[in-house]
Amino acid sequence: MLIYKIFRAEEWATLQANGASDGAPIDVSDGFVHFSTAEQAAETAAKHFAGAQGLVLLACEADAMGDELKWEVSRGGALFPHLYRQIHMTDVIWSRPLPFEGTAHVFPAEMQ
Repeated sequence: MLIYKIFRAEEWATLQANGASDGAPIDVSDGFVHFSTAEQAAETAAKHFAGAQGLVLLACEADAMGDELKWEVSRGGALFPHLYRQIHMTDVIWSRPLPFEGTAHVFPAEMQ
């Protein structure tokens, strides 16, 4: 199953340059890298990245992350994937721009 991480352009650039990243500032403060399922991603974008431009959506294979990926109760009682280690470039299956158009971010067709 693919899970998704939304990064700002500079966070994505850091991951690419270093091969690994602690994630966004919220990930660092919470002690894990926040991910979303396909069904959760649009709400995550609206809640945490409202109106933001220059975002990148990363797709990662959940099963490949092993025991360091935990499914934990979060927003609205739903289970969200949380990675208790750095995200590595080798975790990334694909990346796509996540443009903001009109009133919402436009997610790539392969998520639907």
